[in-house]
Order: sequence, then structure tokens, then C-alpha cells
Amino acid sequence: MSGSRLEPRRTADGSFSLFSREVGEGFHSGLGALSEAQAKFVAPAQLERWRPGSTLQVLDVCVGTGCNTAALLEACTARGLQLNWWGLELDPEPIALALADPGFCNQWQPKTLQQLAELSQSPQMLWGDARRQLPHLLDGQRGCFDLILMDAFSPSRCPQLWALEFLGGLAALLRPSGRLLTYCSAAAIRRSLREAGLEIASISAPSGLLKQANDWSGGTAASPSSLEGAAQLRPLSAMEEEHLHTNAAEPYRDPSGSSDRATILRERQLAQATAMAAGGIEATGAWRRRWGLSSSNHQ
Repeated sequence: MSGSRLEPRRTADGSFSLFSREVGEGFHSGLGALSEAQAKFVAPAQLERWRPGSTLQVLDVCVGTGCNTAALLEACTARGLQLNWWGLELDPEPIALALADPGFCNQWQPKTLQQLAELSQSPQMLWGDARRQLPHLLDGQRGCFDLILMDAFSPSRCPQLWALEFLGGLAALLRPSGRLLTYCSAAAIRRSLREAGLEIASISAPSGLLKQANDWSGGTAASPSSLEGAAQLRPLSAMEEEHLHTNAAEPYRDPSGSSDRATILRERQLAQATAMAAGGIEATGAWRRRWGLSSSNHQ
């Protein structure tokens, strides 16, 4: 992706973001890149679970501008925690644009910017298709990660990184107490995380972060261990559970790890049609009407 296809933007909280003309989607909600990083990744990580002096192993999937990593760095510094950090990212342009933007730089402490710049040039930043890089992590670090920050473009725009197989690989990287955190509440993604053997919970977004009245969740947390009673998290509601039994919950699939977007979407549509024809699967529209939802972003 060239710089001409990335348009700098300011979100509602004044923080720096980008819009991808190629993908047709922004890197963050217009409500705030920094606000989302703190509410959907840092807060539900519950850094208080670790004693000062501890080192957390973290994977940032789709590093983008580096906002999520920077927010985590500052939160960890405040708690006396260290990071053993890894990143997966296709394009070096977003973080380069961010680090060159005065507004982005003003969001962070100088030490944070230095760390972010160093990480972007480190061997732990794995450039290229994340599907190709993930096996390298699985070979040597299966079951070793405390946190995985999953911030790819939305499933309809980038189904390659939301496929059942890729999410299963991420799940295998987690420690028993590790957490995968994402802004995404789509039924297909939640079902895939469950099929990967993870417990799931809804991230309770603070007031003002939900984009519209029909948004019911700030995102999804997943872990090999129970998430019951965790702060910033709540069990899925009856409405959310029923969503996982509609045709919207049909997973994205990419068994070869090399399918393109169009192929993955087409095959999912075929699988949805087959499941509906066989019966036993509710149409998402019927579920929406039953719960009084005129539209939904959680597909």
C-alpha cells in the first residue's frame, strides 16, 4: 500500500488515525483511536493481574499506526511491567506516517515514541502476510503469549485474518491465562474463537464509545481459561448467544492459508446458503427483528 492510498485523519478525541482508500475503511472508529486503544485493549487486559517487575509476552496483530502498542507501553510503564513484544503487519507505511505526525507524537511520552520506533525496526516486527508469519511464532512460542491484540480491518474487508484457521493459530499461542482482545463482536468471529477452544466474553465499552444504539458490545475477549468475574468484561447476553446460532455465525474459512478475500467471502456465502437450506439455522434478519434491532454492525 502506498502513502497516496492512506489518508490521515483526526478522530473525535483528537487522536491520529488513517483511512485506507484501498480497503475502504478507517483504521479506527471516528470516536477516537486513543480512546479505543485504552478501552478495548488496555483496560480489558487487566494489567493489575501481574506484579511489578513482571514481563508480559504480547502480540500485536495488525500493528497499523502503533496506537494499541503505544497505549499498552505507557500503561505497563505506569505499573512497572516490561513487554516482550511481537508484531504482525503487512505494510510499514502506517506506523511511519504516525511517527512522522506531530499530533500523533504529542499523544505519547518521548520514551514511548522511542520504544515504538525501536520496535518497528526490531526483528520482532514480522512484516508481510500475517498468515505466512504466524507459523514462525507457533514453531517456537506456542502457549507463551499473555496478550494478543487483534486489530485487523473488519471481517467483511479482511476475512483472511478472521478465518477460523488463523484465529485457531492465534488461540494456540496463548498461555492458559492469556487473553486475545479485539474490538470485533461479529458472530462468526465469536463462534470461531469458541471452536478454537477459547472461553469468550464481551468487552464492556464505557459510555460514549459505542457507535450507535444497536451496538451492544465494546468487543470480545477470549481465553483458554474462564473469564467469569473479570473486570471490564461480562458474559454474553442471551441476545448475543442467540446471535451465534444464526447464519451470521458461519465462520470465514481459509484452509490453505492463501485464499483471497473474494474466494473466502464467496465460499462463506455458499456455506450459509447450504446451512439455511438444511434447516435449523435462523436467518440473521429474524434474530434482529426479535430483538428489535433494525440494523447491526456485528455481522
